Amino acid sequence: MTAREAARQLRKAPKSAQRDAAFRRIIRQIPRGKVATYGQVAAAAGYPLYHRHVAQLLRKSSGTLPWQRVVGAGGFIKLKYEAALEQRTRLEMEGVRFRGKHVDMAEHQHRFRPWEFKE
Repeated sequence: MTAREAARQLRKAPKSAQRDAAFRRIIRQIPRGKVATYGQVAAAAGYPLYHRHVAQLLRKSSGTLPWQRVVGAGGFIKLKYEAALEQRTRLEMEGVRFRGKHVDMAEHQHRFRPWEFKE
């Protein structure tokens, strides 16, 4: 199976309440002033190739999760226009510093430690 075929199958993966619950649990563990990438959230939840599903979950969460703490690879905000400005403002209010258009990941990246995961 090629990488393209694998990606296509992941996009078609059925919804999973268990997977979504795992993503929510991991996102809630990101403390104020820290960020994690979509890929890190997916991997920490036990679904390493499901970063797009993390983004979909956050889009549908209606603000019930600390969505601003999840960013794209390299610390880039993936949202557009007003939503991007809101995310940056929320992160800055939490003390997150930026280097140009991306979060200073060296200082603000949250490191997930498996032994701290709550079931």
